[in-house]
Amino acid sequence: MSQLLETFANPYPQRDYEIDTNCPEFTSLCPKTGQPDYGCINIVYCPDQKCIELKSLKLYLQQYRNKGIFYEAAINAITDDLVAACEPRRMTVTGRFSARGGITTSVTVEYNKNG
Repeated sequence: MSQLLETFANPYPQRDYEIDTNCPEFTSLCPKTGQPDYGCINIVYCPDQKCIELKSLKLYLQQYRNKGIFYEAAINAITDDLVAACEPRRMTVTGRFSARGGITTSVTVEYNKNG
């Protein structure tokens, strides 16, 4: 799925700045029940040489629509794919999932190039 992610050259690689992208229509399937899971994915990163192209990000995230995957696995996989694609200085990916059975869940993964 990561082959869908495209990047472009960071116009200000000499400067630290944050890009904050909110994806409120994330869907996947519960691997236990097959029921749809709905959530919001928030991606905050400090780019190095490359930035993530947003249309490709949208198409990449849509690939999860029919995938049976736990929240924890989804957010870790998304983080791994985004880091591999754009090699940021740092990145935080948070998934906030809608209530199911009266329970809501958030999963946050942090990446820092320097440790």
